Amino acid sequence: MKIVQTDKHKLHDPQFFMVRGLPRPSAEQPERAERLLAAASAAGHEVIGPDSFGPAPRAAVHTPEYLRFLEAAHREWQAQGDASEEILANIHPGRYPPTYPDSIVGRAGWHMADTACPIGAGTFEAACGAADVAVTAAEVLLDGGDHIYGLCRPPGHHAYADMAGGFCFLNNAAIAAQHLRQAHDRVAVLDVDVHHGNGTQGIFWRRDDVLTISLHADPRNFYPFFWGHAAERGEGDGEGYNLNVPLPLGTGDAGWLAALQPALATLRAFAPGALVVALGLDAYEGDPLKGLAITTPGFAQIGAAIAELGLPTVLIQEGGYLAPELGDNLVSVLKGFEAVR
Repeated sequence: MKIVQTDKHKLHDPQFFMVRGLPRPSAEQPERAERLLAAASAAGHEVIGPDSFGPAPRAAVHTPEYLRFLEAAHREWQAQGDASEEILANIHPGRYPPTYPDSIVGRAGWHMADTACPIGAGTFEAACGAADVAVTAAEVLLDGGDHIYGLCRPPGHHAYADMAGGFCFLNNAAIAAQHLRQAHDRVAVLDVDVHHGNGTQGIFWRRDDVLTISLHADPRNFYPFFWGHAAERGEGDGEGYNLNVPLPLGTGDAGWLAALQPALATLRAFAPGALVVALGLDAYEGDPLKGLAITTPGFAQIGAAIAELGLPTVLIQEGGYLAPELGDNLVSVLKGFEAVR
């Protein structure tokens, strides 16, 4: 399988993370991508670099004011003179009718859902590089390719059209799906990360041309908490085009694969022309964020089940953190997929 990746991801090296009120080192480290790339290369997969597509694919998914914020935020934050090296929002507008603020402090709160998405000097460039990886992968399908993996970092599925969150800034899976709409009337996004793909859901919430499906740890007791519940089905034209499958914490291979089958039935009924898989490896039993309990062989079964759909498929990297088996889990997914295709 071809692997698309860029070294621009190294420009984003977040330091701050908060767990139950305690500051910790961020789990979303550059070493994640380095381990994934090394494992894929050692397994014999061909590695290619992305093309540059400019701002248009990002603008097809994200709002102009959000993109302006991401591009200029770190510079404006530093210009205050007494600010932290990374942008960390200390105020949020909440759920009452707000006004878009002029202050960079206010705009940080407006566009950042939580403290898990600190913005550093190289964050925007790294995020743009990840978006180019996703679009390059989508282009391979538009050129007649059958399947490809985009090693995107930073990840993207928690990013809304106008808001960062959960390590994510630009929604790579949504950008790839929107790009594939050039050739396909219908595109599906299947999210298998341990966390709900809330940003992807939000982007396509009112649309019937992109089906969004997410299998994830139950958000009643797991991030992102507010989104990812089974009752969320979309609105307007999009009603019925969003499917959430929350799973009990600690669900293993058998339970996860059983839950996948009705989700795949929904996907087949939608009959998309192409599929984007938001590939989180953090459902692993030994992942530091510990939500589900998929084994390394289980990831091969997941890859095979997805491949059996027979759809042109882009695999977009989402979560998966620094467990020793991180690279093995990626290789297992790709091996399972290619055993069928």
